[in-house]
Amino acid sequence: MILLNLAVAVLSYLLGAIPAAAWVARSRGVDIRTVGSGNSGATNVLRSLGKGPAAFVAAFDILKGVLAVMLARLMGLDPAWVALCGVLAVIGHNFSVFLSGRGGKGVATSFGTVAALSPAIGIFAFVLAIFTMWLTRFVSAGSIIGAAAVLALLGFSYLVQLPPPWYATAALAFLASLLIWQHRDNIRRLTGGNERRLGEKA
Repeated sequence: MILLNLAVAVLSYLLGAIPAAAWVARSRGVDIRTVGSGNSGATNVLRSLGKGPAAFVAAFDILKGVLAVMLARLMGLDPAWVALCGVLAVIGHNFSVFLSGRGGKGVATSFGTVAALSPAIGIFAFVLAIFTMWLTRFVSAGSIIGAAAVLALLGFSYLVQLPPPWYATAALAFLASLLIWQHRDNIRRLTGGNERRLGEKA
């Protein structure tokens, strides 16, 4: 059973590490790591290649988080291992072995994982993030607000004494904190007034 757990965990990391953004960009003759923000994610693809490729990359990246959790469940892993596999998919996306340890910021893959582990929290955070992006035209602001919402909802769940299981709480709190940390440069640009708005070309 330990070997099965480890095998699924490694597979979850490798699934998350699939660099859809980099490969889609490469098919168009673009090295995504050398344009825009340099991140291998849907937002950079949007700025570099347009809406169609960006939508494909976003959907694929969300699916990576969902599939990692679903695969672990289908294999009969303990719920704590299931949560860990979802986290590893995000780690794989952010620090991809296929990109020499580089990757994206994990927004889409984190959402897929959070939604698979806790649909109510995932959906609420997603709606709030999309609303913030629409209101401010900053993808980074929406991502940060969505992550903060996950942390706030976890805290509220403990106040009303209806928290998720400890493993889900740990996974969600880690992913939200990691996402905010991954956006530390964006936070500086937002406060400095020089962050790119949604739709601006790289």
